[in-house]
Amino acid sequence: MNRTSVPLAAFLLAACLAAAGCSRWSETDTGSFRVVHNNGGRTLAYAPASGVKLVTENRFAFKDLNQSGALDPYEDWRLPARERARDLAARMTIEQIAGLMLYSSHQAVPEPGLTDDQVRFLREDNVRHVLVTLIAGPATAAEWNNNLQALAESVVPGIPVNVSSDPRHLPEADAEYNAGAGGRISMWPAALGMAAAFDPGLVREFGRIAAREYRALGIATALSPQVDLATDPRWSRVSGTFGEHPRLAADLARAYVDGFQTSTGRDEIADGWGYASVNAMVKHWPGGGTGEGGRDAHYAFGKYAVYPGANFAAHLVPFLEGAFRLEGPTRTASAVMPYYTISHGIDRENGENVGNSYSRYIIGRLLRGDAAYDGVVCTDWGVTRDVRAVDGFGTTPWGAETLTVAQRHYKILMAGVDQFGGNNEAGPVLEAWRMGVAEHGEEWMRARMEQSAVRLLTNIFRVGLFENPYLDPGATARTVGSPDFVRAGYAAQLRSVVMVKNRAAALPAARGKTVYLPMKFTPARRGFLGREEPAKLDYPVSRAIAEKYFRVTDDPTAADFALVVVDSPEGGSGYSAEDARRGRNGYRPITLQYRPYRATAARARSLAGGDPLETSTDRSYRGRTARAANERDLETILAARRAMGPKPVVVAVRVSNPMVFAEFEREADAILLCLGIQDQALMEIVSGAAEPSGLLPIGMPADMAEVERQDEDVPFDMKCHVDTEGNAYDFGFGLSWHGVIRDGRTARYPKP
Repeated sequence: MNRTSVPLAAFLLAACLAAAGCSRWSETDTGSFRVVHNNGGRTLAYAPASGVKLVTENRFAFKDLNQSGALDPYEDWRLPARERARDLAARMTIEQIAGLMLYSSHQAVPEPGLTDDQVRFLREDNVRHVLVTLIAGPATAAEWNNNLQALAESVVPGIPVNVSSDPRHLPEADAEYNAGAGGRISMWPAALGMAAAFDPGLVREFGRIAAREYRALGIATALSPQVDLATDPRWSRVSGTFGEHPRLAADLARAYVDGFQTSTGRDEIADGWGYASVNAMVKHWPGGGTGEGGRDAHYAFGKYAVYPGANFAAHLVPFLEGAFRLEGPTRTASAVMPYYTISHGIDRENGENVGNSYSRYIIGRLLRGDAAYDGVVCTDWGVTRDVRAVDGFGTTPWGAETLTVAQRHYKILMAGVDQFGGNNEAGPVLEAWRMGVAEHGEEWMRARMEQSAVRLLTNIFRVGLFENPYLDPGATARTVGSPDFVRAGYAAQLRSVVMVKNRAAALPAARGKTVYLPMKFTPARRGFLGREEPAKLDYPVSRAIAEKYFRVTDDPTAADFALVVVDSPEGGSGYSAEDARRGRNGYRPITLQYRPYRATAARARSLAGGDPLETSTDRSYRGRTARAANERDLETILAARRAMGPKPVVVAVRVSNPMVFAEFEREADAILLCLGIQDQALMEIVSGAAEPSGLLPIGMPADMAEVERQDEDVPFDMKCHVDTEGNAYDFGFGLSWHGVIRDGRTARYPKP
């Protein structure tokens, strides 16, 4: 178009828009749904089979979601999200609001079609928040999402489904990286690994990329980040945290949420929110890393959070100064998940020792009141279910065991919570509604229910789901695992590796050398979600990948060096049903060493108690013994040392918890800590193609006596291991090829 034609085109466009009946929108049919392009407004999409049609105003198109034939405020994309949410909440029946307050149990997506159960809870229980786990592939996820959204759209008032996910970017160890090929999804180090980079910018970039991939999969809410301080080294979820430093955890939490929530450019709708945004549900308020004895609250034996160091306030820092105080325009994390634990002795106003979701003090006073948090609060999964056993998984009504299921829902609502994780059925919420009407009157209880509905709907409106919840499977396939995203994740993996020892410059090992790679025995065990995993004997890394860097041999006498890859000690859960059957209390120590550990330094009595359902409040394990399930990992290291003689032994530890290095450190020439990486990234470091730059985000204890003496709620209160080179494996320590790393990161985040 030449210059003289521009004014003419502008004139003709203005004349057209001024003429009666000239629309500002056009429509295209994709086959399964239609896309509506508003010139100067929002892009819409709807499924004709849902019964939804379009209405127009000022020549723009809008979706008639309640099929009334008129444009209602909640259907008007020109209005602010909160205003639309208030209008819709006021129109909804109590049954619809009750469904909005549900968050489904875990849903797998093996194929595009919906299951009968999914159809039922969408139609009958009005569920509009769905948690997905296994996804068969990006294109399948897109088609499943479209089927899900079309069904939801067909049910008046047309509320779309807010699909969510736990973190899904962890690496597959043996997946081969190819800079140009892309993959099923980009792979990044575990949260603890990202913390090892000590770089909020890296975490923000992860959030931005992960959000793009999530939205391409139809996921609009991330059940992350996990910002609990890892102040007890025995806790089974340490690898999902950002470590033990409150300020570092706060900075990384802020960066993570900013990355996930902020849309820019044409993707932005308003206030930083938009089509590239993913709601971040930060967890676990007020911190889950202080379980008594390091035990986890997914089980009754770990339900107490204790504070022997009177350090409760430090655990709020990653929330108050991080996730709730963003640098970006979305201002605060859109949702919060409390942890299962009873924060024992913290509520001095009401004297209640109940799970955090039940607590008027933890939620109503500290979160809603003192922190002025007005976003969504969603319980962790299963907190309203009846207890099955002391070691039963996923039934966690701690402190409310004697209440009925409906009474638990009511107590949680009265504490200030909006949503029930892991509940697909509206019945208990409706019973709680009736309890509230009986106690407070219908007008008051209706206002309480609408308050939660507005919060929940706001999160759905501002990410654009009401306008366009549909996906193009082809675009999804191109976005998820794109080469650029995969490259960024792989680079982050390399930055996460921490080298703590390199005696006599054992590393890097020249490419092409011969490496002895001992096989690793993995015992049968039960995974985090209760899945049984069989025993196996195999190479600890992909031999095919290793052979691209070195000649691999099973004969140590023929090798130039040994690479021994092990897991950190798998020290148990802290409870034994077999011990309980023998008449003991069932409690055992959690060990962070490979050899059998007898807890002679443990406390003689419990820190928390008073549970009416416990036959004994004695949870002490003093004098009892724990054995790591993978003790043979230590034997593999020691055997390699004997076999190699004076030749270098490199130990790479896949770390999930702090560990006692005194058992083998002097036998190793070099030690690398892998915090969620692919095998190929390990080979890049070992061969010198990349240089280690990570720093310890947690300290490594000198021995188990130090672990027993430390307070569950206090960071940096253990004497750390000192190796043969005189280096302490403390917070902030790490080596490069040139020695101890001292740079701007260590200056910014010094150990207090």
